[in-house]
Amino acid sequence: MERCAWLGDDPLMMAYHDEEWGEPLHDDRRHFEFLVLDAFQAGLSWRTVLHKRENFRRALDDFDPVKIVRYGDDDRERLLADAGIIRNRQKVEATIGNARAFLDLQDREGGFDGWIWQFTSGRTIQNAWEELAELPAKTPEAEAMSKALKAEGFKFVGPTICYAYMQAAGMVNDHVTRCFRWRELGGGA
Repeated sequence: MERCAWLGDDPLMMAYHDEEWGEPLHDDRRHFEFLVLDAFQAGLSWRTVLHKRENFRRALDDFDPVKIVRYGDDDRERLLADAGIIRNRQKVEATIGNARAFLDLQDREGGFDGWIWQFTSGRTIQNAWEELAELPAKTPEAEAMSKALKAEGFKFVGPTICYAYMQAAGMVNDHVTRCFRWRELGGGA
């Protein structure tokens, strides 16, 4: 069974690739989790973030934006002292601020899922990349998403981060064509 080359031989990366990456996501809480994790990935490898994911879940109240939005100074300091997560003040502040922006958008739109999927017209964009090197770092859809999220008050949502989020959330199928997941997720249909 052939997989995308980016995951290497790391069992956690393989499980993530085989079970999550590119699977269309329609759960608001998971959307928020992916936004948080992709923001923490900025400047780092996905492997680093993925291996700290359970620590993030524990530290960030299972990515509950209702709880995170109420974080005060003690929580900020607790997070910055937690060696199990990525300790970056700007990313911690962005997570708390993004929880507020997420809840505001969710309240106004009746949910985040329908709003975020507008950037791909409510469907997964089926790409047909043969090699990993063909995958773009950003697309016009990711640029539009980034601009809209920033207008809503989100931080750490540049076009490259947005594109990584779109890949993770199944808004684009960026498995290479010889990967078994490409066809499972609608490639070649």
